[in-house]
Amino acid sequence: MTILNASHIAEAAAFITSRTALKPQVGLILGSGLGVLGDHLSDAVTIPYEQIPHFPVSTVEGHAGELLIGTLSGRAVVLMRGRFHMYEGYGPELTSFPVRVMKAIGVGILVVTNAAGGIQTGYEPGDLMLISDHINLTGRNPLVGPNDNELGPRFPDMSEAYSRRLRVLAAQTAQKQGFSLREGVYIGVLGPSYETPAEIRMMRIMGADAVGMSTVAEVVAARHSGIEVLGISCISNMASGILDQPLSHQEVMETTEKVKTRFLGLVEEIIPLL
Repeated sequence: MTILNASHIAEAAAFITSRTALKPQVGLILGSGLGVLGDHLSDAVTIPYEQIPHFPVSTVEGHAGELLIGTLSGRAVVLMRGRFHMYEGYGPELTSFPVRVMKAIGVGILVVTNAAGGIQTGYEPGDLMLISDHINLTGRNPLVGPNDNELGPRFPDMSEAYSRRLRVLAAQTAQKQGFSLREGVYIGVLGPSYETPAEIRMMRIMGADAVGMSTVAEVVAARHSGIEVLGISCISNMASGILDQPLSHQEVMETTEKVKTRFLGLVEEIIPLL
């Protein structure tokens, strides 16, 4: 297991802050196909992940692999265009490392997005779902190992992992824009294989509404750090066994392309309200 400590976080944070005078208080992590939001930043500084000390590199199609700092809807933000997944071979402490760095540069609110498979049969590809809670089915946790009390408590509370206040703001914003957001439970799995129909039936019984291969480690680290979280899933396909068709990453990318206008409008209007 890679051990990342406060000095590694400070080194990465110092490198990033040396590249910009902006002091972002809002961070965004964008999932598969949703990185287009980065094109809407003003006066953006772009830093490839491989240049940032101790950052891993994103290897998945639809994840550009760069950190942007700029202004979105009049607010200074730091934006990850592409994330890291445990199925790429990274441990949870590495996949959540950027969240630690965001905290170190002053971020207090994190907007985390992902592409997810719809488990709830009433969902349709293209729906946007507010994450109300999650189930960690990866079997891994970024807090395993010695705890640094300067980063957060040994046993952090997860009773409101996804901010109720921010969910209300997001729902109100969507309503103003003329559409409704779904709201449900996201279940995180290790991947990279898609789930079997039997696994999806199990997840539905467990209370999950959507499934994906990211997010949970990032959110655990964020809450450990005291960061308030808003989570949004793009339902990019229906999960295994619901429709009589195979699953593919191409379908995920095609659906996020179709929904990007609605997604962009929602996030851009939410940012000034956070």
